[in-house]
Amino acid sequence: MNAQTQIPAAKSAPFDPSLSLFQLLDPAVHADPFPFYRRLREEAPVMWDPFMHTWVVTRYEDVMTVLHRFSADRTPDPKKMEALGLPSLGPVADVMARQMLFLDAPAHTRLRKLCMSAFTPRRVEAMEATVQSIANRLIDESAPRGEMELIADFAEPFPAVVTAGLLGVPLEDHRVLKAWSATFAEMLGNFQHNPDRIRDVLKCVADMTGYFRDAIREQEKNPRDGLIRSLMDAEVDGERLDEDEVIANTIVTMVGGQETTTNLIGNGLLTLIRQPDKLHQLRDNPEIIGTAVEELLRFETPSQHTARICPEDTMMGGKLIRKGEAVMAVMAAGNRDPDRFPDPDTLDLTRTDNRHLAFGWAAHFCFGAALARMEARIAFTALLGRLDDIRVATDRLEWRTNSGLRGLKALPIAFSAVEAAA
Repeated sequence: MNAQTQIPAAKSAPFDPSLSLFQLLDPAVHADPFPFYRRLREEAPVMWDPFMHTWVVTRYEDVMTVLHRFSADRTPDPKKMEALGLPSLGPVADVMARQMLFLDAPAHTRLRKLCMSAFTPRRVEAMEATVQSIANRLIDESAPRGEMELIADFAEPFPAVVTAGLLGVPLEDHRVLKAWSATFAEMLGNFQHNPDRIRDVLKCVADMTGYFRDAIREQEKNPRDGLIRSLMDAEVDGERLDEDEVIANTIVTMVGGQETTTNLIGNGLLTLIRQPDKLHQLRDNPEIIGTAVEELLRFETPSQHTARICPEDTMMGGKLIRKGEAVMAVMAAGNRDPDRFPDPDTLDLTRTDNRHLAFGWAAHFCFGAALARMEARIAFTALLGRLDDIRVATDRLEWRTNSGLRGLKALPIAFSAVEAAA
């Protein structure tokens, strides 16, 4: 065994299984992972997890370093999937290999420039009145009853309808877009590997690809404003996206824009209900909604962790991470690091020094962050402005099994309606 492939001593040392990220599969840990993350930061901030076959980093500075310097190009191409004995996953790998989320420069730089030219702040700003209208319409449907299932009645359809409008597809298709998004996200954030999920993801990818290919054909015949049209037309320095790249990056935009926003609304409102003084603070001082959204992103990070590949032998936290080894950066743990955020387990809706990691960092910073922030500001303002005496209407909450994209299965709430929207 040569120096390049020799296993670091840290890997052969005795390992405490209670420190493995597999603990997130325990429903009790998953419901409140932050004590577990605290223990990782304090006892093993840079740790080789033999069950996950990856390094795990949990301190803010280390997570930021991994997001900034380590490789995102971690998706095997279809040929590699076949060599691994997983030829059926080739279509999934084919789509993911074209998504900027899984690419490094220069391929990532090219795709990001083209997509950003179609996803401008002006486009987001122009959507604000429409997004406000969608939020109020969804509340209108539940307000007379004095109760709603927040996830199914608001947190899921709200970003789904917004996303359909953003893409330029029929708004009535938002339900199928949401179903595809949830299925695809099951693969992105989960540790489990069960055959049923693989079969569902394969069908989902085939259905999405066919749907967006048909949408491109429709755009060619009847141009319609939206992100798909913009991606088709985008050109930077003479470069354009080919059709498969348009489809792949439409999919990643659709999935990322829905799942994280749904989780932010659901987890965020639950957090506020559990801390009524904070809920009343935000309701009574709507001008702090900007800093409040940033704090909810930090406090209840919708995307908990992401994987990278070490680009060269690197010392971190006194451990040697070899070139080519997998590294899991736990953003949700970094966002509660007391070395970066004073009193990190306290929800401070007016926190100003709040450079959290919820949207990633550096080159892979979420290019849909402006839209997500705008949706969150509108959602929380509408919910708190129109619903009073909000309370959870169940004694038992269930969380989705997705450890990476952590969110509630359901959040039934009861309330007193304040007034109808103008």
